[in-house]
Amino acid sequence: MEYEAVIGLEIHAQLLTDSKAFCSCTTRFGAEPNSNTCPICLGMPGVLPVLNRKALEFTVRMAIACNCTVNQVSRFARKNYYYPDLPKNYQISQYEMPVAEHGWVEIETSQGVNRIGITRIHMEEDAGKLIHDEQKPLSYVDLNRTGVPLIEIVSEPEIRTPEEAAAYLRGLHSILVYLQICDGNMQEGSFRCDANVSMRPVGEKSLGVKTEVKNMNSFRNVQKALQYEIDRQIEQLKEGVRIVQETRLFDPVTGTTAPMRSKEQAHDYRYFPDPDLLPLKVEDGLVSALRETMPELPIEKKKRFVEQFGIPSYDAGVLTASRELAEYFEET
Repeated sequence: MEYEAVIGLEIHAQLLTDSKAFCSCTTRFGAEPNSNTCPICLGMPGVLPVLNRKALEFTVRMAIACNCTVNQVSRFARKNYYYPDLPKNYQISQYEMPVAEHGWVEIETSQGVNRIGITRIHMEEDAGKLIHDEQKPLSYVDLNRTGVPLIEIVSEPEIRTPEEAAAYLRGLHSILVYLQICDGNMQEGSFRCDANVSMRPVGEKSLGVKTEVKNMNSFRNVQKALQYEIDRQIEQLKEGVRIVQETRLFDPVTGTTAPMRSKEQAHDYRYFPDPDLLPLKVEDGLVSALRETMPELPIEKKKRFVEQFGIPSYDAGVLTASRELAEYFEET
């Protein structure tokens, strides 16, 4: 029996704001641990969060770039879970009513140009960071990142190959950097990806049991992790072994994935509307104003370079991978 992969990607991008999502603490990277915190981002009793308007504007800009519908009304929700790096024991996110949904982006692979659907783009705050001591059975908690504004971009399960997944990731990364709303630094965690992978017989319409793969900090590692997971699931299916729905970690040294925990469902997080934040209303005027200030995006610029300058598509792709390089090329 022949199988095909069904891949969906969840991308978290840190927004390039000076302050956090709901307080005035700085988002500066590399500060002394636990120095960029306040009672609001630490969730002390009686504090009230206030939304960073710049974070909303950056989110809407990304939604426009991804051909999404920007909802006039959205709502923040509390995503409840217990982990040492989450001081409030919940994360402010969005669930049933996101800022934007129903979009798409174009990608180009060796198989040609394809369109990948985007289910939703929603806003949320980041959690902190655990640092595990390699010498002692200890873990340290740094809460500087707690409350940093993120957007989560959720794709439709329309990606079929690791090559497509890498092209989609590179495309979104390029858009975010072109818009100057995210620095795209994967090593610092500004751009992160989780992948959901399942296999099904070719021609089958229903989805198989999926696994989620985490800990991928480069485009190459995403491609390697997906290929390993696809091969692993196919081998298990052919041997009659049941696929377990779980979260797995990718080890870049061995190029393999290993179980981390059973995969959570939405009801495990007990989402409910955040009582401290009013429904978010996006005025039509804001969307139209931001639309007018949108730069030429990478795929549009690449097509124009090919047509205007008569250069090969590959060269145009290299030149437009960076906004600075593309502008330098045009100026020259």
